Order: sequence, then structure tokens, then C-alpha cells
Amino acid sequence: MKEVVLYTDGACSGNPGPGGWCAILLYGSHEKQLDGYVKETTNNRMELFAAIQGLEALKEPCRVKLYSDSAYLINAFEKRWIVAWQRNGWKTSQKKPVENQDLWRLLIHYAAVHNIEWIKVKGHADNAYNNRCDQVAVQNIKDHRAVE
Repeated sequence: MKEVVLYTDGACSGNPGPGGWCAILLYGSHEKQLDGYVKETTNNRMELFAAIQGLEALKEPCRVKLYSDSAYLINAFEKRWIVAWQRNGWKTSQKKPVENQDLWRLLIHYAAVHNIEWIKVKGHADNAYNNRCDQVAVQNIKDHRAVE
């Protein structure tokens, strides 16, 4: 099974507001950057969307080390929030509907396809790939705002 490293980040200007995302895939000496813009979204949706885009780009099942500064994303898998949400009919511990169910369902699908290690990194710190993802996501918002 191929081993891939995936860095992801999402950004939003206002919450909700215009958003940007970036995913960087590393495999051996190869590097692929994916990024984009969404006109009206939330920060959490961009964090999840970046991870989905990176995982979607994989052409076969892989062992993936997924790095994100989003506690929302990482904790959902590492602390098994996903399992509790599904068991509770997609309700939070406060009995409210889980937000972003469409994206969580896609992530659950990709987690079944790939062997994913969910790794939390500190945002805006000394991780070059995480910082690059953040810069690209933020720049996508700025670039589109200048055009709109």
C-alpha cells in the first residue's frame, strides 16, 4: 500500500463568508497542490473540504498521514465523535443536528477506503507545509475578492 502525506487547511473571511482551501499531497519525490475558493461558506466547511479534496485525488487505497490544524476535523476521528454522531442519529451530545453532515459522510467514506492517520498540527507555527496551505487558502480569498 502506497504511503502518502497530506497537508490540508481551510480559511474563511467572515464566518460565514468567502472561503479558500488548500491540500498538498506528498508521495516520494512527488508533490501535488490542490486549492480553490468558495463564495459563501464557513471556516469549518473549508477545513473539511480541503481534506476531502486531498483524499479524493488519490487514485487507489493508500496509507495516509493527514496533517491539519483543525481540531474540529482531527478530533472528530481521533476522539471518535463521528462514531457517537452516527450512533445518535447525527445529533451532537447537546441533541442538536451535527453541522456539515454532507462533508462528514464523504470523509467517513474516504476513511473506509484509505488507512488514515489523523495528525493535529499547531496552526501558524513552524510547519512549512501547513503554513503554505494556510497562505494559499487565504490568498485564494484575496484573489477572488479583488475580481468580484
